[in-house]
Amino acid sequence: MLVIGLISGTSVDGIDAALVDISGTGTELKVEFLAGETYPYPADLRKKILAVCAGEAISMAQLAELDDAIAQTFAQAAQQLQINHPSVELIGSHGQTVYHRPPKRRGEGFFALGYSLQLGRGAVIAELTRIPTVSNFRAGDIAAKGHGAPLVPRVDAYLLSHPHEARCVQNIGGIGNVAYLPPRSHPDWLEKVRGWDTGPGNSLLDLAVQHFTDGTQTYDANGDWAASGTPCHTLVEKWLSQDYFQIPPPKSTGRELFGWDYLQDCLADTTALNLSAADTLATLTELTAVSIVHSYQTFLPQLPGCVLLCGGGSQNLYLKRRLQELLAPIPVQTTDEVGLSANFKEAIAFAVLAYWRMLNLPGNLPQATGATQPVLLGEVHLPI
Repeated sequence: MLVIGLISGTSVDGIDAALVDISGTGTELKVEFLAGETYPYPADLRKKILAVCAGEAISMAQLAELDDAIAQTFAQAAQQLQINHPSVELIGSHGQTVYHRPPKRRGEGFFALGYSLQLGRGAVIAELTRIPTVSNFRAGDIAAKGHGAPLVPRVDAYLLSHPHEARCVQNIGGIGNVAYLPPRSHPDWLEKVRGWDTGPGNSLLDLAVQHFTDGTQTYDANGDWAASGTPCHTLVEKWLSQDYFQIPPPKSTGRELFGWDYLQDCLADTTALNLSAADTLATLTELTAVSIVHSYQTFLPQLPGCVLLCGGGSQNLYLKRRLQELLAPIPVQTTDEVGLSANFKEAIAFAVLAYWRMLNLPGNLPQATGATQPVLLGEVHLPI
C-alpha cells in the first residue's frame, strides 16, 4: 500500500512528508521509502503556532481558523509530495501538537487522564486531497490511561530491532524520546521493548539561538556555534536535578516544561556566571546529551550495543559527538546507516501507524506509554 506520513514536531520547523510503500505485518513488515520532503510553514502561520504553544490566549474562532490553516498546509504537503509519483491510497497525519499534559494522580485513588492536542483536522486533509486520512493518533492511548507518547516504539521494534543486538533508537526533535529494542531472538522480545521521552532535544537550543540572534536564526546549524563554546558542567548538574529526569518511565513531556519559561531560568543561570552565547549553547547541548545518557544509565535494563539517532538533532554533529564521547565504547550512528531515513523516520512511522489502523491492528505499546492495553490508534476520515 502506498501511504504518505505527515508530521510537524515540537520544533515547529515545518511538515515532514514521507511517501512509502508498506506491505506485510508483524515481523514481516516491510517499508520502502520512496520520497520525502520538508515543507516549511508560512512564516505567519509558524508564528501563530509558536505563540499558542507558548500559552498565548486565543478565541475559539481563532483556534478553529488555526486548526483549518494547519490542515490545509498538511494537505498541500501531501499533494506536493505526490507529484510525479503513483497515486497514494492512504495518509497518516500526526498533525501539530500545541499542548500536551501527561496523566497524573490527584490524591488518593483519583486518576486524571492525560490530554494532548494536535491541530490539523484529518477530515479537512481527506477532503482536500480526496485520500482516506488517519489522524488524532494519541487519543486512543490516552483514553486507555496512557501518555499518548511515545507512539513510535512498536514501529521501531519491527523496523529497526536486530536479531542478536540490543539497540536504542533515539529521536531528537524538539523533545527527545527513546525506544529500547532488545534482541529479537529473546523470548517475548516485543514485551521487553521500552520507550519514553528523555527530556529536551532541540527545544531549548532552538529557542536560545532565536534569543541570541533576535529571531534571525532558528537553529544552530551542525551545532557549530555550540562547538565553539565550553559547557559549564556545574550548571548541567544543577539542571539535571529537575524532577522530570528522576521520574521513572513511562513518562512524557513537551514544550509545556522544556520551553520558553524553562529557558529563561537557564539564561538567568548562565548570565550570573557571565557565560557567552557560545558557552550557553554548549551548556544547553550538554544538557540534552547528558540527560539522554542519564536516562539510559538510570532506566534501561541494560545498556545497548548500539544507539541509532534520528530526527533533526541527528544532524547536529556537535551533539552527536558529545553523545558518542559520553556513551563510548557504544557506537552512536544514525538510522540512515541501517537503512531507514533519519530525517523522515517519524513521518514514516505515522504512515505505518495509519496502515495498521486500516488493518485494525493496535499501534501502541502499553509498556512504553503506560496504557492499560494495546489499542487502535487514530481516527479514519474518508473523503465525501
